[in-house]
Amino acid sequence: MEKIKLFFKTTLLGGILVILPIFILILVFNWIYKFVIEQVRPLVEMLVETVRLHEFVASILAIVITLLVCFAVGLIVKTRLGKFTFEIFEKNFLHKLPFYKIIKETVIQLVGSDKNIFKSVALVNLFGNETLVTAFVTEEHKDGSFTIFVPSGPAPTAGFIYHLKKEYVHVLDYPVEKGMKIIFSLGAGSDELLTLYKNSKVKGNE
Repeated sequence: MEKIKLFFKTTLLGGILVILPIFILILVFNWIYKFVIEQVRPLVEMLVETVRLHEFVASILAIVITLLVCFAVGLIVKTRLGKFTFEIFEKNFLHKLPFYKIIKETVIQLVGSDKNIFKSVALVNLFGNETLVTAFVTEEHKDGSFTIFVPSGPAPTAGFIYHLKKEYVHVLDYPVEKGMKIIFSLGAGSDELLTLYKNSKVKGNE
């Protein structure tokens, strides 16, 4: 009887582990689709009324048009004149708007641009004891001190900024992208990071 119970329990759990991630993924894609459609709603309604398209077809076409517009803008700012014009517009107008710079840097970070606001991964002593906090170095100063950002997992763009002396910051040769994955996974996968830290401490004591 116990074996039958165990069989049904493990089988049910196995099924849940297969179906649940797929179900959550579908929910995420559905949310993204609804969010995007809501943003292009005026264009969808215009296409439905003028071209007499079905709403689903109009929605897909609206997304394609939006992507093409983004592509066209990207082509324009790649040209010397387009880049020069946008830089003047950004400097004289956009940078004066509240939160523009923060939002832009966050977007750059999220879309994976080469321009990364995080320079390196570090473990820091915030409390003056053996407790280590995973952080990202955003700036190294002339006096050797650091400005670091401690994210609040699983959201890597929310957290706290600290200015610390060099002795409290242990910069590691660890890819920022992998450090971001640790934050997303609430610390899972930190073993390699801690091993690098221990090895660096051993080398420092030799």
